[in-house]
Amino acid sequence: MTKFLALPLALATLASLPLSAQDAPLPKLGPNATPITQATDYLRQTPAPDYWAFAPYVKMQFTTSACSVAAITGAVNGLSGLPTNAEDTVMTQPDLLERVGDAHWSEISAEGGDGVTFAELETYAGKALIAAGLDSYTVSAFKPTDASEATLATVREWLTLNEQSAEDAMMIYFNQGVVTGDWDGPHVSVIGAYDAAKDEVLILEVDQEWYIPYWTSVPILVEAMLKPTSAEHGVLEGETGGLVRLALAN
Repeated sequence: MTKFLALPLALATLASLPLSAQDAPLPKLGPNATPITQATDYLRQTPAPDYWAFAPYVKMQFTTSACSVAAITGAVNGLSGLPTNAEDTVMTQPDLLERVGDAHWSEISAEGGDGVTFAELETYAGKALIAAGLDSYTVSAFKPTDASEATLATVREWLTLNEQSAEDAMMIYFNQGVVTGDWDGPHVSVIGAYDAAKDEVLILEVDQEWYIPYWTSVPILVEAMLKPTSAEHGVLEGETGGLVRLALAN
């Protein structure tokens, strides 16, 4: 959500390294993430309905604390599709905040804001659906408590279900640094695809000042959902993540 908070930790780590190591630039992504530009086979060889439905609408978060707004806007726009009439605009992140009209969400998503808890992500996703006229959709969530085989199986079931069509959308609340190798902090983005054969998930990253979409494995993603937010993030300390799904009501 706000990458600058991790700077003291990064500087302390850097100072402890030998001079030769300090001179070496850090890689953009660590070993747990593969940028989409280096792994395109799945998107070329399968329908990948979520990628094609949501990728065009997932935009850079408009403040460093607005990852939830960016992710929800991308998900809702993808479910709604391109507006029919020429005079209708594609909903922006400020548009969504205005439509929802929740002062707290606006405050914590402003520059330097606290960002959302996992429970708030669920709440604001529901409010966004109503504000966008998608009243027939409901919000469900899975919040893992361990990295057991049962948990991994449940995550894979959710991802497999989501991959079947673009009639639902899925977001993830996770510790971004576990995946990217940088910045130990909570973050929200949109799930773009699930390659079951490789057991890899495509994250449609809203932190586009720093990243492009990337693939990571399901075990790493579970680890990222389980890692508690550190004390430096204030009111979010101890927060863990999970999956949030927007789907038509049964």
